[in-house]
Amino acid sequence: SIFRDFVRIQGEDKFINKTNGVAPRRWMNECNPDMSELITEAVGDRSWVTDLTKLSTLEARATDSDFRQRWWAAKQKNKQRLADYILATTGIQVSADAMFDVQVKRIHEYKRQLMNILAVIYRYHCLKQMTPAQRTKELPRVVIFAGKAAAGYWVAKQVIKLINSVAEVINSDEEIGDILKVVFIPDYSVTAAENIIPASDISQHISTAGTEASGTSNMKFVLNGGIILGTVDGANIEIGEEVGEEQIFFFGCLAHEVADFRHYLRFHQPKPDAALQAAFDMIQANTFGDAHLFQPLIDAVLRGGDVYLLSVDFPSYIEAHKAVEAAYRQHDEWITKSILSVARMAKFSSDRSIQEYAEEVWNIEPAPVSGQSV
Repeated sequence: SIFRDFVRIQGEDKFINKTNGVAPRRWMNECNPDMSELITEAVGDRSWVTDLTKLSTLEARATDSDFRQRWWAAKQKNKQRLADYILATTGIQVSADAMFDVQVKRIHEYKRQLMNILAVIYRYHCLKQMTPAQRTKELPRVVIFAGKAAAGYWVAKQVIKLINSVAEVINSDEEIGDILKVVFIPDYSVTAAENIIPASDISQHISTAGTEASGTSNMKFVLNGGIILGTVDGANIEIGEEVGEEQIFFFGCLAHEVADFRHYLRFHQPKPDAALQAAFDMIQANTFGDAHLFQPLIDAVLRGGDVYLLSVDFPSYIEAHKAVEAAYRQHDEWITKSILSVARMAKFSSDRSIQEYAEEVWNIEPAPVSGQSV
């Protein structure tokens, strides 16, 4: 890690780590009122808003058929709200009955939005090879991107351009219809996030192992009943420890393997697997506009050392997507995953994080505030 040399020289006692958290007032109570009502019902009052440990009472309701039905209805209502937001902001019409597959975060090479859109291109390639009858058996999916890039970050801007060019082609393909839609929501903000996060079925947190310090968007998504598709990196690891790895779809190489893969790829140019090559071929065939615009993105993988290991992780990434689809088709099991995940998210409250800082770093005492309401 970035602090490894400092720790070696100055010792471990010089450093302390605190897991981030998110504010349940905004990132559940305010942005997801229907699911919040269900939590209040399970807990018996609204005390969970300032004490997330009480979410554990949801576990007892995971087998309650009426509660499960209302939980799913709350998720579907959030998805319809997001579908309406997408239509209003982009003009793209999506079905709330599709699986909502979301990646929203800062646009950066290590966060690998490029790998996500390459997988979308491969999915489109596969759909185009099918007969109409075969396509009707596929799980409808809406792939949603959002996030901002630094003004001078040319590669990130090229990734955004590729996402939008792919979306334009796929969304206008009448053969594909609602089986696959791609959306880039512009002007990402807290308001946009409050519409997006409660609506996710699956959220992607797919940074190269060892590159994400922590992250909090994954916490927000899981707190709102979404499931993670991700690498063994950042807060994904701690979320897996809390909610159970069976609630997360992990893939990809591990942090201790990254240096060896990078060293190998500096001096070798292995042929990409068939799925990744199919995505590159579609781009280079001008399917999504002038291929020369996107060639630098391909070259970074094939000839630039593939620093963020897209070619290494892509095969397991595609297999993880297949596992997600198979699980989503098992409707009852998916709802169970959603409820249990929320029930086990107490650790990721910003209240806990700030309390630990106060006690162990800042050495300050709490100051009670009278008349406080939430």
